[in-house]
Amino acid sequence: MVLTFPLVALVVVLYLLSCLRVLREYERGVVFYLGKFAGVRQPGLNIIFAPVQSMTRVSLRTVTMQIPSQKIITRDNVSIDIAAVAYYNIVDPERAVIVIENIYNAVNQISQTTVRNVVGRFSLDQLLADTAGINQQIKDVIDGHTEPWGAKVTAVEIKDIMLPDNMQRAMAREAEAERERRAKIVAAEGEYQAAVKLGEAADIITAHPVALQLRTLQTMAEISVEKNSTIIFPAQFMTTVQEALALMARDSNPK
Repeated sequence: MVLTFPLVALVVVLYLLSCLRVLREYERGVVFYLGKFAGVRQPGLNIIFAPVQSMTRVSLRTVTMQIPSQKIITRDNVSIDIAAVAYYNIVDPERAVIVIENIYNAVNQISQTTVRNVVGRFSLDQLLADTAGINQQIKDVIDGHTEPWGAKVTAVEIKDIMLPDNMQRAMAREAEAERERRAKIVAAEGEYQAAVKLGEAADIITAHPVALQLRTLQTMAEISVEKNSTIIFPAQFMTTVQEALALMARDSNPK
């Protein structure tokens, strides 16, 4: 009997040590007593009396889940490949263990079907122009499905859109045509403004004939800077210059 007591004590100590469970700060323990839900344990040291009790660890950290690339046909019948990423975390450990068998696979599958259904309602131009709004719609739909499972979807982002080669070439031609259109509009606007200024200059020259001669002399001065030009003065121009000088002389004489 003396030899039996230490053996029993050792067995009890080993049993108690095996019943100790340590939960980290980001973990919760869902405890079952004889198969029935018995509560959720908090972080720290916990004792689970096996085999009548069992505990399932649940992580509350945000999970980054890759949504595999899949072929989707848009509303305007364009076949594209879309890959996305979703972020979710468990907010109710009890439901995450009891309601759903494998929450990661469940969220992954519902995310794939939701991405395909939501993106298929939009045209390619809408998809490229309003990606943020589509991401929000996908998130809301997935979150509605995962809420009964105790999971909260925090974000869904479309990270890659693969277009067919012919569609890429068509979009490149469209972008090039759009740039050419803008360039022609800018050039036409410049011509219009230049024409307006030339019209104003013509009105001023008509009112002051001497201004035309001064402008002509300035142009010839600019040409002669290179010192390799021969300038021919037409007789009509010389007569006009003489008239302009005479006019200036009359204006300078005191009345």
